Amino acid sequence: MTQSQHRRSQRLGRRTLLAATALSAAGALTFVGVQAMASTTTRVAAAGGVNLTDAHKKEIAMELVSSAENSSLDWKAQYQYIEDIGDGRGYTAGIIGFCSGTGDMLELVQAYTAAEPGNVLAKYLPALKKVNGTASHSGLGTAFVNAWKTAAKDTVFQTAQNNERDRVYFDPAVQQAEADGLRALGQFIYYDAIVMHGPGDDPTSFGGIRKAAMQKARTPAQGGDEATYLNAFLDARKAAMLTEAAHDDTSRVDTEQRVFLKAGNLDLNPPLTWKTYGDSYTIKN
Repeated sequence: MTQSQHRRSQRLGRRTLLAATALSAAGALTFVGVQAMASTTTRVAAAGGVNLTDAHKKEIAMELVSSAENSSLDWKAQYQYIEDIGDGRGYTAGIIGFCSGTGDMLELVQAYTAAEPGNVLAKYLPALKKVNGTASHSGLGTAFVNAWKTAAKDTVFQTAQNNERDRVYFDPAVQQAEADGLRALGQFIYYDAIVMHGPGDDPTSFGGIRKAAMQKARTPAQGGDEATYLNAFLDARKAAMLTEAAHDDTSRVDTEQRVFLKAGNLDLNPPLTWKTYGDSYTIKN
């Protein structure tokens, strides 16, 4: 496995079949409770922080994830990315690692086709349905890989990737973090965890990691200290990562997120300097 593939193999190690539907925006709202969401949003705003939904903060979050996922801050260059990294999930592709074997690539192409019927990927929908839940390339192969790269030049497809990333991962993570009383850094920490571990409730998925953290420390929404809770969450996440060989490099916690937390940068304000997998990065503003 190349260094690039090793990084990619850490990308959604706990994502399971159709996990993409498990934390839709509506589902996340049900999970956290509408009243909790409203009260926490007010509390965060009153504290003077800027949420990760702010366009500039969101761009920072995308670059931080890309540094770990792609060894680059240029996350927009990943629309065309596609390969089988040998993790049993078929093809991994796009800005957030949509997989042909886990359902979210199928949902992405369905959304793209709804927005632009007759696109170059539409004819592969039957094959994507058949391989869902497997590592198979049946009906896909080189022709599909080339079609994906062609589609990636289409702004409609780029928008579809952005929308699916937000619907399945970014929005639910930020909403849950808001409900827990967390500012931008905590919102990013939740987002990065869902990207890697998936939104399930088992011990090594996001829900299980959050549960383990809450057994050690109270969230700000529960009256706890924000930094103390985030340290507990990162401890729980690191423990979960170390249970799987694909996650044995914990630098995105140790030399990225923990660095910001130790600095007290709870609003995730630049300049930011960190390392992932031994590489150094800086966001100046």
